[in-house]
Amino acid sequence: MRHLEGKVAIVTGGAGGIGTQISKIFAEQGASVIVADTGADVEGRMGVDPTRVNAVVDEIKAKGGTALAAIGDIAEMDVAEGIVRTALDTFGKLDILVSAHGILRERMIFNMTEDDWDGVVRAHLKGCFTMAKFASIHWRQTRAGGRIIFFTSGAGVRGSAGQPNYAAAQAGKIGLMLSCANALGRYGVTANCISPSASTRMTDRFRPENASITSDQSEGTARDPKNIVPPIVYLASDAGAEVTGRVINVEGHRIAVMREMHPEKTIYSRVPVWDIDKLFEVMPVTLAAAPDIQMPAQRG
Repeated sequence: MRHLEGKVAIVTGGAGGIGTQISKIFAEQGASVIVADTGADVEGRMGVDPTRVNAVVDEIKAKGGTALAAIGDIAEMDVAEGIVRTALDTFGKLDILVSAHGILRERMIFNMTEDDWDGVVRAHLKGCFTMAKFASIHWRQTRAGGRIIFFTSGAGVRGSAGQPNYAAAQAGKIGLMLSCANALGRYGVTANCISPSASTRMTDRFRPENASITSDQSEGTARDPKNIVPPIVYLASDAGAEVTGRVINVEGHRIAVMREMHPEKTIYSRVPVWDIDKLFEVMPVTLAAAPDIQMPAQRG
């Protein structure tokens, strides 16, 4: 059964490790796919190269699918608007937006430059905003419904020591997704995040020695990017209409729904403003449990 028959999808980062698999499998499932990418390197510094993007489109077409290449920087408002307009002008509608794009510029916080910060936050977070903005304008006008699927990361939930820019952007995408889910539900639009774990060009950069396999060794294993796609197909389909505002973790052959942040412990004061001395007394034995992040021992 083809679960996306007749759908029109934009996949940003559609020529990347996971994005390529999304583009190809969406086409196999019956969708017309716009493969949006710059074709740049992992750090996003080498400009635009259509080679990889066109290769994905050509492969889809060779197998009888329908695909178009959209090459450009989606963090630019006019580029994002143009890609949505291409979908509407070519296919007459837009059903699905999958934002699987992203770059890495790793630095510890004390070494990070303004360019490192701005480039990563711009690519990840602004790139999701721009695409969702113009897609949602169409969905609001037509009331035809739609699907927004952002990519986030465990770095956005737990933090990542050498990736403060990336972690901040991933956490921001969860907030943006929740806002879209709340705002666009009345128009039949769902919004969700995928938090994937697979071997790609990005994970190759910080793979601990002997801890995991590289992207070129991942095919057919639990680290294969193809494993990430089935739940995305479900969320993008008509059957996924009731799922919105969720973060779905996909790792190997395991799929999990992440729990939202919620109060773990609560203490109350009898008066509106806490007495500071009293708080110093009760906080250590109530709320001040051991943190999830273990601090290293101090050296004298």
